[in-house]
Amino acid sequence: MKISWWKILSIICLLYAFIGGLLKHVPAKPIVNESIRNLYYHVPMWFGMMILFFTSVAYAIKYLRSGKLIDDIYAHQFAATGMVMGVLGITTGAMWATFTWGAPWSNDIKQILAAVALLIYAAYFILRSSITDIDKRARVSAVYNIFACAMLIPTLFIIPRMYDSLHPGGEGNPAMSQKDIDPSMRIVFWVAVLGWTLLGVWISTLQIRLQKIADKNILNG
Repeated sequence: MKISWWKILSIICLLYAFIGGLLKHVPAKPIVNESIRNLYYHVPMWFGMMILFFTSVAYAIKYLRSGKLIDDIYAHQFAATGMVMGVLGITTGAMWATFTWGAPWSNDIKQILAAVALLIYAAYFILRSSITDIDKRARVSAVYNIFACAMLIPTLFIIPRMYDSLHPGGEGNPAMSQKDIDPSMRIVFWVAVLGWTLLGVWISTLQIRLQKIADKNILNG
């Protein structure tokens, strides 16, 4: 089986993130202490989720322009993997919150809106499963995909910045400013972002291949 260079890069990045995340020195911060290492896993999963969702909506738009069902398959599978990344992200965030804030759920504005964003995408999959006609399902799903992706902007980037939050990054993008992440952690962090994103793409391509086999007769019809 042919292994692409980016798949090897994904494995290397994730190994580095896991090993470096556990063994590399981290600054002693009050309250978070050693739990700050979760930054290498929790936040990169959300970055990967966003990239996969944006990729999904790009294929949704492509389907609306081309009408080719293969584009719908790509849009669906990238969204599915993005959803998995989002669930893992919110789960690791809840675990982190348990140790730093004393409870897995504190009704923090970013927690609430992150859950809302995932629920909006959950509705995408429910909508798809409720439509039996293949062409109609693809068209409706593509339109809803655009809406769901558009809702990520206010729920994850705009509204949370308007309220006080227990999360870092209230004045900008998390992990971007000196206040949000120590410079010594940036190398592992960005390698982790690349690794998780490539892993998401890898999983999506495998799912796409399986779906293409299952829908072979439809795609060739």
